[in-house]
Amino acid sequence: MDDVMKIGHLSLTASTQLRKPAQSEQSSAGAASFKEVLGRNVIKFSQHAEQRIAQRGITLKPEALAKIGNAIDQAAAKGAKDSLVVYRDIAMIVNVPSRTVVTAMDGNAMQGNVFTQIDSAVIVS
Repeated sequence: MDDVMKIGHLSLTASTQLRKPAQSEQSSAGAASFKEVLGRNVIKFSQHAEQRIAQRGITLKPEALAKIGNAIDQAAAKGAKDSLVVYRDIAMIVNVPSRTVVTAMDGNAMQGNVFTQIDSAVIVS
């Protein structure tokens, strides 16, 4: 089954469902609330980003979203605020603290562009 993520219609699939941690993991997790855990793993899309993704025919599968989420985590660990995240032929400007994709473009739209007002870049392989 080829799961394609539709922007604005986020849902958990079998591969992305949260699992209940084992007893040993629960005790080592500390006092992290469900809201905190969920907030760390969610990627939001601004209205502008949703429009650009639709206009440019960009599709993101759950595996891609997981990799992009990891890239945002890496940027956050380095103290980034606004980051360019490049995944395959898709470039996204992400506000790292809010985990929000501000805009997105495909390979054709990236040609000749200058990315400003970013403090970091993460290339996802």
